[in-house]
Amino acid sequence: MSMKIRKALGTDAHFLAQMILQSSRADKQICMFDLIFGSKNSEDTLRNIEKLTTTTAKNHCHYSNFLIAEIDGESVGSLCSYEPRIATREAFLDALKEIDCDDNVEEFLEVLNSCDFELNNRTLVFDFMEEIEGHMDVGILKSLMQKSLLTARLKGYRIAQTMVEIGSLETLLYYKKLGFKEVKQKECELYKEKFGRAGLVLLEYEF
Repeated sequence: MSMKIRKALGTDAHFLAQMILQSSRADKQICMFDLIFGSKNSEDTLRNIEKLTTTTAKNHCHYSNFLIAEIDGESVGSLCSYEPRIATREAFLDALKEIDCDDNVEEFLEVLNSCDFELNNRTLVFDFMEEIEGHMDVGILKSLMQKSLLTARLKGYRIAQTMVEIGSLETLLYYKKLGFKEVKQKECELYKEKFGRAGLVLLEYEF
């Protein structure tokens, strides 16, 4: 069994969409992307996320922000790491407009604003750290993270942050196992109303 970590390509859009949706749903019935796209089923949500990964606007879901782990040629894990000063909220809204999916932007922004940590632009943000079923505990996520941090150091970053939903105990424990520490917790009534989770936890990793 040989593992390879590589940069994602535009041709990885379908796999990335699966990982983004898996990460965002996190055992919930619906996630932020279902809300944004007003989807009636997972297929529609996946199709629209796939489009988001290849837009001209370099939003945080863009394939260029991703690393992919492969085992024996099969894609088995993903990690998105983006710079908030580049992958801005405006870039995401531009990407939604580009794929004609900006009808529910106001509702999305309302939820986002209610649970916003106002991230520091000099930190790197981790998101969509996922692996496919059947490949747990083989060091995939750790390898992805180490590769991403190596690149981040070269760009001058020393802090990485990520957000986990309150109540996602397994995910929270895993991030802490990787060395992340809890910085803040924010409970949001609107977030709970939409997704059934009390809010978000901000985690930080110094390297």
